[in-house]
Amino acid sequence: MKIKIDIDCRPEEARAFLGLPDVKPMQEELLKEIQQRMTDALKVMNPEAMLKTWLPATIKGFEQLQEILLSQIGSAKRPDK
Repeated sequence: MKIKIDIDCRPEEARAFLGLPDVKPMQEELLKEIQQRMTDALKVMNPEAMLKTWLPATIKGFEQLQEILLSQIGSAKRPDK
C-alpha cells in the first residue's frame, strides 16, 4: 500500500510547521561578514608585492631544475663510435 501526500507550501511555512528555526537573518549577517573580509583581503593583495614575494622562489626552483638536468646530461655516457 502506498500513500502519497502533496503539500503545497513555501519553505518558510514548512519550516514553521516543523518547528525549525528561521536562519535567514543569521545567514545574511554571515554573508555580509564574509564579503567584508574578502574585500579587505583583496585590498591587501597588491599585485606588485605578490610578484616580489613569489618570483624569487620561482626563479630558485628553475635554477634547481636546471642544475638537476645539467648533472644528468653530464653523467650520461656517450655511445662508443
